[in-house]
Amino acid sequence: MKLIEDDSLRLIVMNNCHDFGKKVDQTIRKERKTTKSYIVPIIENRFNNGEGKIVIKETIRNKDVYIISDVGNHSSTYEMYGYTTHIGPDEHFQDIKRVISAIRSHANSITVITPLLYASRQHKRKGRESLDCALALQELEKIGVKNIITFDAHDPSVQNAIPCSPFEIFYPTNVVLKHFIKKEKIDFNNILVVSPDTGAMDRARYYSDILKTNVGMFYKRRDLSKVIDGKNPIIAHEYLGSEIEGKNIIVVDDMISSGDSMIEVAHELKKRKANKVYLIATFSLFTNGGDNFNKAYESGLFDKLYTTNLSYILDSQKNKPWIEIVDCSNFLGKIINTLNQKESISHLLNGKEEVIKLLNNTINTHQ
Repeated sequence: MKLIEDDSLRLIVMNNCHDFGKKVDQTIRKERKTTKSYIVPIIENRFNNGEGKIVIKETIRNKDVYIISDVGNHSSTYEMYGYTTHIGPDEHFQDIKRVISAIRSHANSITVITPLLYASRQHKRKGRESLDCALALQELEKIGVKNIITFDAHDPSVQNAIPCSPFEIFYPTNVVLKHFIKKEKIDFNNILVVSPDTGAMDRARYYSDILKTNVGMFYKRRDLSKVIDGKNPIIAHEYLGSEIEGKNIIVVDDMISSGDSMIEVAHELKKRKANKVYLIATFSLFTNGGDNFNKAYESGLFDKLYTTNLSYILDSQKNKPWIEIVDCSNFLGKIINTLNQKESISHLLNGKEEVIKLLNNTINTHQ
């Protein structure tokens, strides 16, 4: 590690990811061998009618500013007209724009980091639908954002909305896999990777390539005549792929919302006599509270859910025996540090060699 004397870097960490942002800051300080924090203090105010205001408490003149916000955090609240209301993704995104409006004429450059991409599931149009994700990206571009960083975007092609601006998509796959390999004492020669639907096939193929195994896929048959909770209900899961019986299964996806679909896949795997079933998702939102996962785990449908801390997880779920949270703050800290130094990020985009080496050592140790 080399001492970095350049003082151009500043972090603005929104309240919705305060603890995570402090860990990111610690990583950068460790990389640069300094005790000085790079976090700029801010005040996020809410008036009683629900309007917001951002106040920057330290100069950011001629600094490269990185704004970190978790738009998926639903735990933040404020008082409006005498009752408590939760801050949703739209309001979190509005707060990001407030920060930008407060610093844009002073900062050297502005980078917005939303690990969970705002409105990422509204990335394409079917009929008379809004395109919120594309509109949000274009709006950030227009108000002066130089770069946008996110993780495991639901559909990477959404970056076509801002073709002339930098849009970095990072994947925590290698970080999660390293944690999984170290934690699980299983036969890695008897693994099958399964995609829960057609949309997650690229992720499943990446996992299968590293683990040197086959990949299977479930196909969701939906009732297109109905819309329940904003989506067409699933009629059945059809499976395509290698034999499941006796295999240790890894089911991978980018996001768990309510989790019902993932649990149904686990049920189908157990019906086909799978041995162990592991679920892996970058973001676990638990929009229904997570009780369905408690019941599924107690019923033996799956052995563990691996997820990241890139977005908020309910405090009531963090210590459950069925969840393993992988810390990605070190990964993001290295990304910010590397970008600020104007160095290549290739080694951060592709770190599979380290995972493959760890896997081979693990297999050799257990032979």
